[in-house]
Amino acid sequence: MIKKPFVTKEKLQEIIKDYPTPFHIYDEKGIVENARRVKQAFSWNKGYREYFAVKATPNPYIMKLLMDEGCGFDCSSYTELMLSDKVGAKGQDIMFSSNATPDADFRLAYKLGAVINLDDLTHIEVLDKLTGIPETISCRYNPGGEFKTSEKGNVMDTPKDAKYGFTHDQLIEGYRLLKQKGAKRFGMHAFLASNTLTNDYYPVLAGILFRTAVEIKEKTGVSLDFINLSGGVGIAYRPDQTPNDIMAIGEGVRKQFEEILVPAGLGNVSIFTELGRFMLAPYGHLAATAIREKHIYKEYIGLDACAANLMRPAMYGAYHHITVAGKEDMSCDHMYDITGGLCENNDKFAIDRMLPKIDIGDIIVIHDTGAHGFSMGYNYNGKLRSAEILLKADGSYQLIRRAETPEDYFATFDFSKEYNFKK
Repeated sequence: MIKKPFVTKEKLQEIIKDYPTPFHIYDEKGIVENARRVKQAFSWNKGYREYFAVKATPNPYIMKLLMDEGCGFDCSSYTELMLSDKVGAKGQDIMFSSNATPDADFRLAYKLGAVINLDDLTHIEVLDKLTGIPETISCRYNPGGEFKTSEKGNVMDTPKDAKYGFTHDQLIEGYRLLKQKGAKRFGMHAFLASNTLTNDYYPVLAGILFRTAVEIKEKTGVSLDFINLSGGVGIAYRPDQTPNDIMAIGEGVRKQFEEILVPAGLGNVSIFTELGRFMLAPYGHLAATAIREKHIYKEYIGLDACAANLMRPAMYGAYHHITVAGKEDMSCDHMYDITGGLCENNDKFAIDRMLPKIDIGDIIVIHDTGAHGFSMGYNYNGKLRSAEILLKADGSYQLIRRAETPEDYFATFDFSKEYNFKK
């Protein structure tokens, strides 16, 4: 598979005249088409809904695009709740999934009428004292152990080491307790692996949750109203990887639904998803400019972007494909480390990457930054967060977040007269 940018060199040059690099750019057409594919994949379930994970791309313009396609929002913090409210999400348009949750966050989620997804058994009493137990409530399940897609499959993740969720016995006790406290409508949620690249992940996870739902009904009398498969469906970051097939994934979940829930009298359960990476990552690029070159023990190209604009390669060693705009058809016969300017040696977008010859001034496109790209940015070394731009379906472009300025960086300091700071 050849990974090509969704934006041409000529369009980038046009945008740069108005908004200098670095910036994150998003593909409106791709986002909308993908949201519709996801909805179609689960259309067999009459209550299905995608709750977009706001943490992936917390921009109101992107959120409004998804809301117009019927998506709700999954929030994990006070400000994400505020942002969802700002774009017009109401009540159960919002799922609130957090951990080590502050009192103020619980109170705001309750006030907004969001579906609160409790992370721990002790949170039942906390929430009851703060606001009372709402009629609709959800619990996050952690089955422990190791997660595999088959008995002989590779271990995909180890839930036993994750800080999230109720144990199996706590889950049963939790639903009993919530029922006693007046809850009327119940949900279950689980997230067992991240960025999976297999069509089996959701179906296997669904089987675990569906069997657990049957057990909950038998032991507590609680019939779940919805089951949230959460996120974890990944994307093909590397050109040689095979992308997930969302239609096959949806069909796999349907089979589990028909085999497990329907015979147990739970055929009315709504299926929710909570996709961030799959919904947005392929439809975002980080555009940067090659501004420096260095020839020492290795060949380096320095960009005007850095890990403060895209943390994943520095933090996880994550692969992001790189295109030199306008040189897509040239031979990749030069080896480079592609770096930013932070005072950290891990500030590298690529190590020993084969690319066409890069000249100073070339536009560098870093792929798959539409989720967990801008949102993970920070201000180390006084670096300022970049602009975000939406490439519209008609070819026009819109600034959807301006770049930070030094005034933004200094705005939270108090330069009081006590220390005689320079004016």
